[in-house]
Amino acid sequence: MKNINPISIWDNGTVQEATVLNADVINDNLSTSATFYYTISSESMQQLAQGNLTMSGDDYDAWETNDYAYDWVAAQLNLTIIGDYVPPVVEPIEEVVVEPTEPETEPETEPIEESPAES
Repeated sequence: MKNINPISIWDNGTVQEATVLNADVINDNLSTSATFYYTISSESMQQLAQGNLTMSGDDYDAWETNDYAYDWVAAQLNLTIIGDYVPPVVEPIEEVVVEPTEPETEPETEPIEESPAES
């Protein structure tokens, strides 16, 4: 995945900001062409646009790296890649243990006096 210069996309009645491009090869005949499925998403990874693009001819012949493929997809979509996408790091929530301020003690009980048994 790649970060892109933000673009505005109309989505479900609102304008959303797209910042992430993803592309996967869904078909490659290993000879003359490859088809890519792409998604354009917001920072929160809400998918805002998607589609397929087919690379062929000189572009396909020159394809040797993933970066080349991403650059080609971005060029077809008129997008500018600004870097690799780095997912946000979610900090784990630390368990808080509350120590008692005073040691727990058994409640004091008074001894039970037994009455003499009546005879």
